[in-house]
Amino acid sequence: MQKENNELRRSLGFGSAISIVIGTIIGSGIFFKQASILDSAGSSTMAIAAWVFGGVITLTAGLTIAEIGAQMPYTGGLYVYVENLYGRICGFLAGWMQVIVYGPAIIASVAGFMSIMITNLFGIDAKWRIPVALITIIAIGLMNFLENNVAAAFSVITTIGKMIPIAAIIIFGLFWGHQDALGQTVSEVNRSAGGFGVAVLATLFGYDGWILIANLGGEMKNPQKLLPKAIILGISSVLVIYTLITIGIFRFIPANMIHSLGENTTSYLATKSFGNIGGKLLSIGIIISMMGTLNGKIITFPRIVYAMARRGDLPFSRLLSYVTPKGKAPIIATVFIIILATIMMLFFDPDHLSDLCVFTIYCFYLMTFFGIFILRKKNKKRPFSTPLYPLVPIIAIGGGVFVLISELFNDPAGVLLFVGIVVIGLPVLYVVKRMDSKRLK
Repeated sequence: MQKENNELRRSLGFGSAISIVIGTIIGSGIFFKQASILDSAGSSTMAIAAWVFGGVITLTAGLTIAEIGAQMPYTGGLYVYVENLYGRICGFLAGWMQVIVYGPAIIASVAGFMSIMITNLFGIDAKWRIPVALITIIAIGLMNFLENNVAAAFSVITTIGKMIPIAAIIIFGLFWGHQDALGQTVSEVNRSAGGFGVAVLATLFGYDGWILIANLGGEMKNPQKLLPKAIILGISSVLVIYTLITIGIFRFIPANMIHSLGENTTSYLATKSFGNIGGKLLSIGIIISMMGTLNGKIITFPRIVYAMARRGDLPFSRLLSYVTPKGKAPIIATVFIIILATIMMLFFDPDHLSDLCVFTIYCFYLMTFFGIFILRKKNKKRPFSTPLYPLVPIIAIGGGVFVLISELFNDPAGVLLFVGIVVIGLPVLYVVKRMDSKRLK
């Protein structure tokens, strides 16, 4: 009876699913990464190419994962895929990585970027950025204490709302911009910024979030059909949108000015394009966009905690697997993720966090991409088949290797820290299972 009470509810349809995909992808990255990507790429042409290349890598990754996810439509996403493909230990590390490192870090990063926009909008001192980010995380977390329909509805609303500033930036930049989007170079490139590889890595933070819908497989009405559709249509839409936004920004603001403005590029664009009032309204639209992204992250990551706790893989699993009797919301898991995100926010810069997030998740993406070849041998009949097989998975694998090597050379110390945190999961699993076996005796 207890098991039945702790089941999540299958209530998410296609509209909610694709809104969560687009909503979790389009957030802070496209608005705050333009300067750092330009610095790394060295020119506007190569910066646009980086966004396109990152989108192609993400699309091939999505097509590959869609085939795997359609065969494993359960709550847990990547955690479930890696375990079914490679066994218990690897699956645990994939879950542990998302729960302890990737999830909290990406929530902290998005909230950090959003707090920059909020403090700029209201003229608040920069020292209030962390408190503002924390208040926002807590408020969205409290909303996720309710039924999943509430958070899903918020995702739909914010996804629709974020299209207003996106459309404004694209239209204004393309039709009223006076710069040449191609061929601009940065005269004072930051030499420590890396190169084209690091630029692509930065775009992948902007594209990241698409796989989080897989964590809700156990809450979809028909996951075998909905999951591939939501992933593929969502990523394809975002690829087009991001390319147009980037061209629009380069059409309106010279490359050297983008380099100088850094993270304030979007705020400058909003005010310069639409005046003080129009700029503030556009900034509010962008903040709503980031809230939608944050909501998508806070919806999905506690589900991984829940899935692992149901298996008894985490300390205090009974507590972490608790769901509310009426709404079936994993509230303890949500609190857990928020606490870890707060810790990340206090000790790391959001830009640095975003790059390390991408490296960490791609370690396990790469393992999962290889899994498509394993499943093809096992299962002749599939709910969804990746088109242009094996070319698409091979491109996804090549992109994954490219990401890992680029970040390893760019930030070996940060990589070592995050890999170390992931590896610590092994003794944690050992201790948890040892304690469980003693209780059973």
